[in-house]
Amino acid sequence: MSENFEEEQASQDEIEKLQQEVRPANKKVIVFNFILIVVIFIGLFIYMINVDGMENIKNVLQQVDYKWVALGLLCLAIHWICEAVNLHIPIRKMYSEQTFKNSFKVSMLGLLFNNITPFSTGGQPMQAYELTKTGKRVSDSLSAMAMKFIITQTALVVSTIIVVLFEFSFFANLMQDYIWIAILGFAINIVAIVVVILAGMKKKMITFFTTPIIKILGKIHIFKNPEATIEKLEKSIDHFREQFLFMKSEKKMVIKMFLTAVIQSFAYYSITYMVYRAFGNEGISFWQIIPTQAFLLLIMTFIPTPGSGLGAEGGFFLLFNSIFQEGTINMSILFWRMYTFYLPIIVGAFFLIPIRKRKIDRKDKDSEGERRKIK
Repeated sequence: MSENFEEEQASQDEIEKLQQEVRPANKKVIVFNFILIVVIFIGLFIYMINVDGMENIKNVLQQVDYKWVALGLLCLAIHWICEAVNLHIPIRKMYSEQTFKNSFKVSMLGLLFNNITPFSTGGQPMQAYELTKTGKRVSDSLSAMAMKFIITQTALVVSTIIVVLFEFSFFANLMQDYIWIAILGFAINIVAIVVVILAGMKKKMITFFTTPIIKILGKIHIFKNPEATIEKLEKSIDHFREQFLFMKSEKKMVIKMFLTAVIQSFAYYSITYMVYRAFGNEGISFWQIIPTQAFLLLIMTFIPTPGSGLGAEGGFFLLFNSIFQEGTINMSILFWRMYTFYLPIIVGAFFLIPIRKRKIDRKDKDSEGERRKIK
């Protein structure tokens, strides 16, 4: 009994240590980012009033086809569910007790913190932190997220390229002033996928490039202890290699995740089409909207503000202004951002609300009493 208690206590100490390593961003930074998001929202609304006028805004809202608004919400729900499924599948493989309810909560927290941190850097640490609360190792959590990243990005790039090929003339004509950015965006995504895959197959190749970079960053005091950082990186790569080999052996799992990621991508891109139709627009097909929205997403990855604020709105205006009816583009931007930015923050914030822990039952009390005696 004493040995079991000591092992359990050691396990709990390890979890607490891991939680410290991946503890989410400073609260002051998060508060500042929330304020910035609110300011952007208010600024967008003031801009709409100045440009369109309240009377025009009322008229546009009265003419909105809310059937398409509801379909947009359905697409958003499918996107969220697929996001959770693609996290749940690998975690469940490693930990059979993992519940979908917890996976959904972790996914929504990831979306929340991705939207309120620059370059979407806060999501994965928050997800790893949350998973440690249910006994998951940080290395396992990060490996599952790396699998999800590889498969999701691959599905995104492959499905987008296929659609672009079928609608190339429309896409090339619409993107004629930005085509080089589109090519660069796709190239960066492909390189990111290749680097992650190489980390799982060719450790020496990755460390050959990363080691000198970390040492240089250490000399200019960006890393306090570069040697410890290098050692930590190598351990992470070793563990990821184990999970990568596991992923290679689980082809059915990979196929499930890939198909889920394809559905997720199309659900997300469909939101723009639903907004397009909600404001009475016609003439542009669903398959023409998809690659344009995919390109907008690529632009947004380069914007450093939380949720790509201002850059996302500006990109939407530049790309879709010519195909939306006159006087509807600004309201369309607001609706689109509600779906893709503000709603994930609002819903994700609910999962931060602490839930009262269940009461300790009789068996737990007896067990707790035995532990006190051992002490």
